[in-house]
Amino acid sequence: MRLVLIGDGESPHLLKWARALAAVPGLELWAASSRGFAPGFDAVLAADRRLALNTRPDVAGGNLALLWQLPRLARWLRRLQPDWLNAHYLTSHGTLAWLAQRLFRVPGKLVGSAWGSDILVTPTKGVFWRWLTTRVLRACVLITSDSQVMASRMRDLGARDVMVFPFGLDALPPAATTKDRDLVFANRGLEPIYAPERVLQVFAGLARQRPSLRLVMANDGSLRAARCRPGCAVGPGRVRCVSSAASTAMHKRSWYDRAQWFLSLPTSDSVAVSVLEAMAHGCVPLLSDLPANRELVRHGDNGLILPTARWRRRSTWIACCNVPGRSPTTIAPGCAGMRCSLRPWRPLSIGFVRFRRDEHPVPEPLRRQPRAGHGIPALLPGARMGACRSPGTDGGRRSFARPHAPAARR
Repeated sequence: MRLVLIGDGESPHLLKWARALAAVPGLELWAASSRGFAPGFDAVLAADRRLALNTRPDVAGGNLALLWQLPRLARWLRRLQPDWLNAHYLTSHGTLAWLAQRLFRVPGKLVGSAWGSDILVTPTKGVFWRWLTTRVLRACVLITSDSQVMASRMRDLGARDVMVFPFGLDALPPAATTKDRDLVFANRGLEPIYAPERVLQVFAGLARQRPSLRLVMANDGSLRAARCRPGCAVGPGRVRCVSSAASTAMHKRSWYDRAQWFLSLPTSDSVAVSVLEAMAHGCVPLLSDLPANRELVRHGDNGLILPTARWRRRSTWIACCNVPGRSPTTIAPGCAGMRCSLRPWRPLSIGFVRFRRDEHPVPEPLRRQPRAGHGIPALLPGARMGACRSPGTDGGRRSFARPHAPAARR
């Protein structure tokens, strides 16, 4: 059976899908990329099984250059006669796959894989984008999602069959032996949706309360020049912006192992692979208050949720970071709060290549949960947790009163 991945071949996330699917017995894997291919693809797929369209998509949208490549992609797919098309990121590559089938009669069943902003942001831009997203969703026989909130949104838009499982974490890494309690790591893209200005301003507020804190930002994007000026928002020597090369897997593992804290404050997100990776390495995540983040993190138990709607009120989110804990310097034994709430994902099969519902990897709560807050090292002295409240929620109090409550995914 022949399956074609359609996505951004330079993305490490698509590479993980390729590696996993290439190992499925009886599956003949091919791949088409809107850009080029990461070097890791050389060990997964031969060059004659790959098509690079070599466009340069704009993360802000409006990628007409990609549509100009539709005839070329369709001719290549018609020669292959695939059984399945798996398009990643629905409003770009999903649109390409849908148009290839509708206009050029490309065969195969279409499976869509949503990544986050394609569902949570793009349909809100206007009537046309909502219509386009709906048409792509209805053309798919199956959609994969990594969060319940995104799956619910897709069902509202007309998706027929949605499977939810967190993907991106291949295996739990060895537990870090030491942690730098003053090191904060952030590696989300330097793009508006990931709000790097929030990261800097929140860190600046924390650093004023705890002067020993240091921040490392490891990624690239259109805002890099503006956000990585020496001493920007904080002061010289407090923030280090490492090169985009340092955001490769090997360098990220090094920072994950060293950092005690992981800071991610996007304006919109699904379950982020970087958050999964940080938790797997024993980092304490400090996240914006988004529904998908609450699927992973129980505030004060295995991470901290900062109130997104009021993040400018420094006293509010500083209070959120003050969780009483038994140890001021270490995470709970075995990194129980972070690592043990995760399970590696296994891409399974749909038909021959279908995702078996009885084996999809969903994070499960620990059989023996630590008492709320006891697995989190103290970040700042001062106000207690009760001061942290988020609009439309109980401000995290429920997780303290009922630390054994079932996770939303169960």
